[in-house]
Amino acid sequence: MSTHTAPVGLLVVGGGPAAHSAAIAYREQGGEGSVLVVSDDDTPPYFRPALTKDHLRGESSEAELLLAPDRPDGVEIRTGRTVGTLSPAEYRARLDDGTTIDYRQCVLATGATPTQLPVPGAENGLYLRYLADARTLHERIGPARSVVVVGSGFIGCEAAVSMVRRGLEVTVCSNERNPQATRLGDAVGDRLAEWLRAEGVRFRSGAEVTGIESTTDRQVVHVRDGDPAGADVVLVAAGITPRAGLAAEAGVPVEQDRVVVDEHMRSTVDGVLAAGDVALARNAAAGRHLAVEHWGEAEAMGRIAGTTAAGGDAVWDSPPGFWTEIGDRVLKYAAWGDGFDEVALATHGDGGFTAWYQRAGLLVGVATHLADDDFERGADLVRRNATSSAGPGTPDTTSPVDVPG
Repeated sequence: MSTHTAPVGLLVVGGGPAAHSAAIAYREQGGEGSVLVVSDDDTPPYFRPALTKDHLRGESSEAELLLAPDRPDGVEIRTGRTVGTLSPAEYRARLDDGTTIDYRQCVLATGATPTQLPVPGAENGLYLRYLADARTLHERIGPARSVVVVGSGFIGCEAAVSMVRRGLEVTVCSNERNPQATRLGDAVGDRLAEWLRAEGVRFRSGAEVTGIESTTDRQVVHVRDGDPAGADVVLVAAGITPRAGLAAEAGVPVEQDRVVVDEHMRSTVDGVLAAGDVALARNAAAGRHLAVEHWGEAEAMGRIAGTTAAGGDAVWDSPPGFWTEIGDRVLKYAAWGDGFDEVALATHGDGGFTAWYQRAGLLVGVATHLADDDFERGADLVRRNATSSAGPGTPDTTSPVDVPG
């Protein structure tokens, strides 16, 4: 039997960083009415990046990951619930338990799910996205001695090193020549591979996985044109798939499996905004829509969406970026993320480096390790669409780095 609750000022669908930031920003900006966050996760919003790092190493508890242990006034969080249908014309949503919610504004922050490998036995691998996944992974690796990680994205690389530090033998199977070579170029990919090997991770490049076989006490990852890799546990880190189904069914425009929004996170449907992995948002500085899958950008988009919903003025105009920690090494990256045609690499002392990414004469990205000044300067230059001649080639007395011309 359905029930009808009092209208809320803001309905937030999702339980990740974008949802959390949207709810907090709406309250801080004086949005009218209460805030209801509906999440199908079993835990209130928490810091997911830790799932591949300190939490996987056993250095932090679940309680320490919570983003808001003390819930802000006027914000209700319902976990373990989903929004089954959204009716924007009526400003109404129906939950899976039959409850009907009327709202003034709605932020879709439904995020994404791990992409399952399109190979036989893909269901035999573990996938890591939520705390529930982390619990299963911890349980499985407890008595294990070996792990195969399928995929060399940052989730896979971070998890691989964390598990080596727990005393496990870890092999990474990647269809790339080196980790993140497609996104970051061969030079940076080479260094990421060196980081993995320095930590004791076995890295198998060009290893296209064709199937995952599960036996009584062993799992086997089959690789095209290569020997199979056996292990006690297989962790699949093959990317993510945005969860835009609710929006599409409600008639909200979707492209590239993401909800199309402007730089204020508003869709073309009145009262509906989107933020985070599920959003295809226009970046005001880039002058185009970008698909972004970074934790920091999800937080930023959520803040903008919550501020916009509250009647404030906020614009997404910074270049997307992230930090990844692979063991004790940190890579910082800021870029528009939709391609480059040239990479200029500068090496520094103690293994540090800066990669300057250019396309058609424009500086479109920067990646650094142990070069924070370059990162800050590069991110600013990317934001201003600086040309290469006015960017990294320009002498800068505030930076100790010898940047290539």
